[in-house]
Amino acid sequence: MTSVATQEVLAFAHELADLARAAILPYFRAEAAIENKAETGFDPVTVADKAAEEAMRAKIRAERPNDSIVGEEFDDHDGNSGWTWVLDPIDGTRAFIAGTTTWGVLIGARYEGKPLVGIMDQPFADERWAANPDRGFWSRGRARQPLMTRKNVALDQALLATTDPFLFQGGQHDAFLALRAATRLTRYGLDCTAYALLAHGHIDLVVEPGLKDVDIAALIPIIEAAGGVVTDWQGRHHPKGGDIIAAGCPALHAKALSFVAGK
Repeated sequence: MTSVATQEVLAFAHELADLARAAILPYFRAEAAIENKAETGFDPVTVADKAAEEAMRAKIRAERPNDSIVGEEFDDHDGNSGWTWVLDPIDGTRAFIAGTTTWGVLIGARYEGKPLVGIMDQPFADERWAANPDRGFWSRGRARQPLMTRKNVALDQALLATTDPFLFQGGQHDAFLALRAATRLTRYGLDCTAYALLAHGHIDLVVEPGLKDVDIAALIPIIEAAGGVVTDWQGRHHPKGGDIIAAGCPALHAKALSFVAGK
């Protein structure tokens, strides 16, 4: 895959992110219908989720009709171009409902199974993290910075994040507590923002169980372009969901992986 091709795909992904912003913001901190997708428990989806994904899907079908689409809220669409768009219109719907700003729009693009392009957009804060294999950058208005993870961070100085410690079960929970005790500071409830801040050099480790493909596909290119590492808990690269560990550099990743491998 050529550099020009991934740049073109990233430019198109920015257009999708702009559409999602326009669809979502009228509903944020306003009345928005909420549905529960779960038979037991609470798995919310809002009218904003659906509106944003529909807008992005419509643009892909109109301008890149041969691309495949995997989305959070609607059925998959099969194409034959080799490109697959992986869309999570609002990652962190609970945060969205609560009025916080840790949710984001995730737009990933894979070519023949390899994650190459990613955007994490936070519409309300006007922050965007974006990457292809050539580069990664953060932007807010006219401000723009290249993405670079923190390097040479000792485990006992690392900042660890996870969305919710109660999601870990059994041996996973014990492994997380051991890793938490070995690090300097732990933060919760950041959803996709934790991964973006890892790529930005503010967080060093993110460890989470049971993610979906749409939760991680867009974030892998962003972290890798910044010099970080993302694998599953067995150390396999390019995971399509599951138990995820992300780190700012290979050495820190290896140390943290030793706590969770096989759990």
